[in-house]
Amino acid sequence: MTTVPSGPGRRPMQLIGGWEAGLAIMMVLLYVVGTILNPRFFGSADALMSLLRDSARYGVMAVGMTFVIANKDLDLSVGSTFGLVGVVFALVFNTAHFDMGVVPAIIACIVLGTIIGLTNGVLVTFLRVPAFIATLTMLFIGRGFILGLTGGQSILYPIKARDYQWFFNLGETNAWGFNNQIFIALATVAIGAVVLAKTRWGYETFATGGNEQAAIYAGIPTRWVRIRAYLLSSWCATIAGLMAVAQDKGTSPQTGLMAELIVIAAVIIGGASILGGRGRIIGSYFGALLVFLINKVLRESWPITRTVEINGVEVQVQSTFTLPAGAVPAFIGILLIIAVLIEPYVIRRRVPERLWAKLRGLPPPPAPDRGGVAIEGVQTKGAMASDMAYDARGIGKFFARRDALAITLATLLWVIGLALRPDYWWHLPNTFALLLNYTEVALIAVGLTYVIAAGDIDLSVGAVLALSGSVTAYALKVVGLDPGTAIVIGLCVGLLAGTINGVLTVMFGLPAFIATLGMFYMARGVASWITAGQQLTGWSEYFNVLGRKIGDILELYGLPDPGGFLGALADVVSVQTVWMILVAVIAGTVIGFMPYGQRLYATGGNRRAADYAGINTGRVRFFAFLFCALCASMAGLINIAYFRSFNPIAGQFRELDGIAAVIIGGGSIFGGYGTIIGALAGAGVITLIRALLQLNVEGFSMPQHWVNVFLGVILIIAVLIDIWVRQANIIGELRASLRIARRRKKEDANV
Repeated sequence: MTTVPSGPGRRPMQLIGGWEAGLAIMMVLLYVVGTILNPRFFGSADALMSLLRDSARYGVMAVGMTFVIANKDLDLSVGSTFGLVGVVFALVFNTAHFDMGVVPAIIACIVLGTIIGLTNGVLVTFLRVPAFIATLTMLFIGRGFILGLTGGQSILYPIKARDYQWFFNLGETNAWGFNNQIFIALATVAIGAVVLAKTRWGYETFATGGNEQAAIYAGIPTRWVRIRAYLLSSWCATIAGLMAVAQDKGTSPQTGLMAELIVIAAVIIGGASILGGRGRIIGSYFGALLVFLINKVLRESWPITRTVEINGVEVQVQSTFTLPAGAVPAFIGILLIIAVLIEPYVIRRRVPERLWAKLRGLPPPPAPDRGGVAIEGVQTKGAMASDMAYDARGIGKFFARRDALAITLATLLWVIGLALRPDYWWHLPNTFALLLNYTEVALIAVGLTYVIAAGDIDLSVGAVLALSGSVTAYALKVVGLDPGTAIVIGLCVGLLAGTINGVLTVMFGLPAFIATLGMFYMARGVASWITAGQQLTGWSEYFNVLGRKIGDILELYGLPDPGGFLGALADVVSVQTVWMILVAVIAGTVIGFMPYGQRLYATGGNRRAADYAGINTGRVRFFAFLFCALCASMAGLINIAYFRSFNPIAGQFRELDGIAAVIIGGGSIFGGYGTIIGALAGAGVITLIRALLQLNVEGFSMPQHWVNVFLGVILIIAVLIDIWVRQANIIGELRASLRIARRRKKEDANV
């Protein structure tokens, strides 16, 4: 009988290990596949150099992202930081703007990266904003600044760049035959790998991500560790942005678009855990290489032979096959989901070790410990806000409601619009024109109310809107289906997306923001794939009635105009407004007066207690995702009916609008709260802010590019109000402190 030593086994490899070896083997096999499919490209050394060069910037960003994810956080702002660095450099350096040198431009970019990193870190740590909300908002704000500062146009400066070859040569090929960016990436990866694996910074990072409470007990400054990770992530994005500037000698408003998805996918594929506490820099770099290799295999055209008929004669011609637009982001979205699923179902269950032991006839390794030492205690967030609502009397009863702020703010904004432009605002057709823009946001906000009340989030609503719209438009225009069938297909596709979101979060246990982030890119990519990235238009007016006014429908069907007040109302009220009101009434009735609504609040307020009470919380959350996707699908159908066409960018930034509407309307980002009236009022606030910012007042109106910056700031303010005013009751605490101070002062005076 063989005895097994009882002492500790080998220490896990800290710089590189078996996971990286597996990635290397996978890349070799994939490169071989690429060579077989396209030998003219992959059969040359240029393909390898191109792969290393194009992945260099993302490999650098993956270094910083590894620190963030190992901390059990997330940074969705790296793509906008990457693009904004290029814009700031261009504004400082370009002759048409500040016309300064390279060094001042680099310093400005470093300062920018530091500000973004500190902002993310402070929001997440001291102000307690969830990481995905804080960095998602910074993504939208950054993207708004990029579009606003560039005016949607590229900024190029190749002539002035000739005077600063010492910097711009960093984007060129050196005497050894490879691009200098490759060397920068390898140096950054080497430094990052040593810091994470061999220094105190790395040990503190793993301790904070693995068990933050235990790390605090051990004396580790976890807040500073998390802020430091966001700084590193932002600085790495700054370096990557400067690398792009050196190569392109300019910038584009599309720079950095979708970079956050590629970077997060690279880190997760590289072996880091989205649950924190594990990750290796070299693995993250290998993940970036693998993602870009897949990208190149999919994007590079494949030589094929086609047979065409010319004057009755079949002729074989050499051609190429290229995947349509949208295929790559859709595939990378799928890859992100698969990579995240590997963590709980392969790594944590030690599937490779168990399989290897079984093949060798040895006993399997022990099952992993699924528990934890410092688990967050059971609590229902926001109980103080509920107590205030119950104790309030008179007019205070209204203002104690969580949705009172949105209702009051929407009313105030409408009055401001009336004061600024009474000639426009007071007319009934213009008021209902605002409702046309309002309907799309309102439908999405109604669906998101269910998801957020359940304690989850759905970042895919705008993409599902586009997906449903694209499928419906394709069915109408290309396939030639009747409107009824096309509507059913569009809604079913949206429900399928919601089903996938529900399955991934409920059955597979993925964090909702990761599952729906993957769906965001999958749905957006498939929508573009279906329409080949083109706009579709020209179908039956019997479908477009969904976006038309009641009067137009009466005219289409040859019905008489009722005249009088009803006729005036029919000329301004649209079908989509009536449909939105019907959906809102049903949703409000369910969430406010039916058992499902109470189960929804219980699930979001305290899921563990709801489970103990016998509530099937998984089913509650699953149906919330389904309903949210259904609302987004209905918004997609209304979108293409109203515009009489489908645009691939449909639904862009609607995630920001919908989440902001729910939070402004009293919903809690932590779950357990939310009303349909509040969501509708919040959607009204968003719509009115957009209208006011674009309102022409004495010849001035805010450019569209800047609107999302304001909305991002509003979302952050709304979340902070939810956390500190509604949840922590900081105003009540301040008033109580002042009362105690006055009482003590009075007692001292009496003495």
